[in-house]
Amino acid sequence: TGSQAQTKLSRNEIINSLQGAQSKVDINPDQIQKAALENIKKYPGANSPKNLPLAEKLATLRQFNIEITFHFDSATIAPESYEAVGLIADALHTPYLQGQTFVIVGHTDAKGARDYNLDLSIKRAEAVRDALATTFQVRSGFLYSVGVGEEQLRDPANPDAAVNRRVQLINLGYK
Repeated sequence: TGSQAQTKLSRNEIINSLQGAQSKVDINPDQIQKAALENIKKYPGANSPKNLPLAEKLATLRQFNIEITFHFDSATIAPESYEAVGLIADALHTPYLQGQTFVIVGHTDAKGARDYNLDLSIKRAEAVRDALATTFQVRSGFLYSVGVGEEQLRDPANPDAAVNRRVQLINLGYK
């Protein structure tokens, strides 16, 4: 069955994807957020014709994509996703990742209005950040959250696909 075929997410997988960041990255969470807003203004309409200007630079950074399920049209993390958030927290608590800065990037699929999706993705990224900081005691000074809505689809050929609804964790290195 499909559920058994799904690979089990592990803390080590997350650590391996995130560790080894450059000492300092010349990109900050505000720039990512601004890029998404500007993309919507620059290319109004139903779908974004281009990736974010920062996309290539972000792609070079140590990162991990994870599906976090939310209640429909809401920023409430579904109970089945708390295990995944816990694994992220476990990874962030290890010595390999201590003292590094992470940005949690919320993504949506392309259903609905782009500005609405942007807003929803911001709220969802904040929900994950809040859960990590409160429930899992990750030091909040090293966690930032931004949302880019549908501006950076993982599968642009299928804009409404579930694979586009995800949370991306990007290592911005040491402060």
